Amino acid sequence: MMEAFRKAILQAGPPETFALKTVQEVIKPQKQTKLAQDENQLLENMLRTLLQELVSSAVQSGEEIMLYGKSIDDVDEMQGVIPRLLDVVLYLCEKEHVEGGMIFQLLEDLTEMSTMRNCKDIFRYIESKQDILGKQELFARGKLVMLRTCNQLLRRLSKANDVVFCGRILMFLAHFFPLSERSAVNIKGVFNTSNETKYEKDPPEGISVDFNFYRTFWSLQEYFCNPASLSNAPLKWQKFTASLMVVLNTFDAQPLSEEEGAENNLEEEATTFNIKYLTSSKLMGLELKDPSFRRHILLQCLILFDYLKAPGKNDKDSSESMKEEINSCEDRVKKLLEVTPPKGKDFLHSIEHILDREKNWVWWKRDGCQPFEKQPIEKKTVHDGTKKRWRLGNKELSQLWKWADQNPNALTDSQRVRTPTISDYWKPLAEDMDDSAGIEAEYHHKNNRVYCWKGLRFSARQDLEGFSKFTEHGIEGVVPLELLPPEVRSKFQGKPSDRSKRAKKEEMRSTSHQVEESQIATPASEIEGEGIRADAEASVAVMDTDVSTATGNNSQGGTPTPEPDEHQKQSPDTDVGQEAGQLEADAEVETGMIDGETDPEAESDHVG
Repeated sequence: MMEAFRKAILQAGPPETFALKTVQEVIKPQKQTKLAQDENQLLENMLRTLLQELVSSAVQSGEEIMLYGKSIDDVDEMQGVIPRLLDVVLYLCEKEHVEGGMIFQLLEDLTEMSTMRNCKDIFRYIESKQDILGKQELFARGKLVMLRTCNQLLRRLSKANDVVFCGRILMFLAHFFPLSERSAVNIKGVFNTSNETKYEKDPPEGISVDFNFYRTFWSLQEYFCNPASLSNAPLKWQKFTASLMVVLNTFDAQPLSEEEGAENNLEEEATTFNIKYLTSSKLMGLELKDPSFRRHILLQCLILFDYLKAPGKNDKDSSESMKEEINSCEDRVKKLLEVTPPKGKDFLHSIEHILDREKNWVWWKRDGCQPFEKQPIEKKTVHDGTKKRWRLGNKELSQLWKWADQNPNALTDSQRVRTPTISDYWKPLAEDMDDSAGIEAEYHHKNNRVYCWKGLRFSARQDLEGFSKFTEHGIEGVVPLELLPPEVRSKFQGKPSDRSKRAKKEEMRSTSHQVEESQIATPASEIEGEGIRADAEASVAVMDTDVSTATGNNSQGGTPTPEPDEHQKQSPDTDVGQEAGQLEADAEVETGMIDGETDPEAESDHVG
């Protein structure tokens, strides 16, 4: 079986001319174009064994793995036997004749059996086939295998000596996997604390260098390596700021001129950069004169400040004084970057732009890395050559109108628009008013004008009593009392006795005015009847006066009394006035009895 594949991969021509035919001859599948599960497993085991034999033969011959089996006469054809085998398997996987993950399994086996020198050639082959390997039918089957293969290569590589190869692998993963792949975004925000910067702990002999500054300068790398350690540790933060101030003061005291920046500009020279700092104390003086070195240190400061200012779980842990110190230190670092030659302003502008874009990724990761890739919309071509015209201008509005015609109950459905209740709507503001919640004033809902405006509309329709409190207590007075805690509720409770008195007082005043108007509008016949009635009562009053006079004379004996004629002359007018006042008092008393309470002011007016 393996001999048949050996002969097949040595044939000239593209794989589609012989690949499927060879599989049919070797496996003899039940279906002519697609293998069953057990048939796939059998073919995979055979191909892995064949690949192992080819790699062993290449190692024994001393040739490079990816060039093994290539004839010297093949000038145009630069492929060896192993790349030819991989092409055949890749074609079978792409056409879904075999299981899609088979090619990924062979690539993983090949990298595990090869040295790092040969792995560079193998990875070059993987990069050349990236578009085919990234197709959905293959990617879904082998993405985990490819991720495991790349991670194993990164573990085997040296981060100091194989920087370029590591970068190629990371760039491939970034292009191969979708942007929202959770395995590549560091959801937990873990820092690489193993990247330790080692420096001298004891001062060297015979070298004139400020060793205290040297040790203070390189101690900052411990905080740059793990910025999260500063968020909940005030003592560490104070130590960090003290060390940072020493470094920034030294940069201020030793400014760089434009000439020095042009001479030491490593960015424009063909210099090999190293990913680790050179921490020898002998180089401290030269490094301070290097503008590129200063920019690296200051940029690390900006990245750390940007992390500490980012919103997250530790918002309440950082104090106001710490936030002020971060802002002041950040402004000072930016000023140093601006004056560092060459083109300090342009460099600072680029860094600020990068950090602003980084905030978008921070929010995206905080929200759970929601996928935002959208599949392209297939444009349907109209075969009749005429442009289709929609009833309402476009397809979406026309379809929406069509749905409304088919479903007339859609507009009257109670679930279509849900208006919240008063309690549900004002609940967030009630929580803000609770002092025990600890919500800062700038984040209260009362600062949201749209929220307050909608709430007043709801209260005007559903809660007039609460709406009336707006003029006296503001927007917080509209909140229902049952939502407020007891200590807050007492501030907004009114005095019911005062309100009821004022309301009843106004009612009594309106009633008295009505009585007066009814008396003015009384007909003349009624007034004449009242006059006759007053005369009759006046005569009765004269008789009563005579009796009372006689009784007074008997009881007081000798006490002078008014003459009867004067009493008779004055009594009719007096009795008429008293009768009119009595009628008004009776009317007011009857009104008070109907309303359930008399008006104190009305009584005082009558007495006066």
